[in-house]
Amino acid sequence: MFKSPLLSSVVCMALASVFGAVGQYLYKEGAQRTGGGLLALLASPWILAGVACYVAVMVLFTQAFRGGGTVTLLYPIYASTFIWAAVIGMMFYGQPIRAVHVLGMILLIGGMYLMGLGNAPPP
Repeated sequence: MFKSPLLSSVVCMALASVFGAVGQYLYKEGAQRTGGGLLALLASPWILAGVACYVAVMVLFTQAFRGGGTVTLLYPIYASTFIWAAVIGMMFYGQPIRAVHVLGMILLIGGMYLMGLGNAPPP
């Protein structure tokens, strides 16, 4: 897919973060739309789609770790799930993204950068 296994790993984790955010909203929809008990919830197509997203997340995690990189390098990329969740919330639920949320996103991105920098080989 990519010439660099580490680049492939980063892309896998970035995709996993999107699937993770989508899965959270599918669970939210399933919880709100499904009446009845636990069995009805487990049979909900929304919940099942959320589970499929999380299976995809685990497959992408596995592929990312096979390609190289450490947990401290790759996992912070998955933290961007919070950013994707905010964007999905804004697009589909009309939830506002305020200045304080943007600041939080900037801090997350800065933290991801610093975590990755801490794993860079010495010059």
